[in-house]
Amino acid sequence: MVILGIDPGLAIVGWGVVDYTGSRFRTLGYGSIETPAGMETEQRLSLIYDGIKKLIETYHPEHIAVEELFFNTNQTTGIRVAEARGVIIMCAYRMGLKVFEYTPLQVKQAVVGYGRAEKKQVITMVTMFLGLPKPPKPDDTADALAIAVCHAHSGTSRLAGYYNKK
Repeated sequence: MVILGIDPGLAIVGWGVVDYTGSRFRTLGYGSIETPAGMETEQRLSLIYDGIKKLIETYHPEHIAVEELFFNTNQTTGIRVAEARGVIIMCAYRMGLKVFEYTPLQVKQAVVGYGRAEKKQVITMVTMFLGLPKPPKPDDTADALAIAVCHAHSGTSRLAGYYNKK
């Protein structure tokens, strides 16, 4: 199963694509979509849409896993991330894909075994799980790979329900 994991953001959208077959991971690609700070929001969202569309066309994922929003004290940032997340979900929908969503706590639990794990622990485990030569950069990319790993590990029961509906 090819999974595209996405860590949404307006400035940086982390992405990672893994193939999970027979309880083994193979990393197909990872990186980030970055938008310039001085650019109009509409243009930035358009760049994100185009980038996600290109990733779907390139890797043909069967599932897309996206991190749910975590609202901190900065509501303006949260709104911008929500807009980017909406564009990502709309792109997946238009490309005929279902989006699976995971909270940061679920991702940490699935990858590290502890829902309150530190970011460094998540990056270390992702690097180990996927046999990467070095930790992925930026951190948003590591988070996206963690989301894909989370979906592979904890999405099994959710996938059974998904396939039974088809």
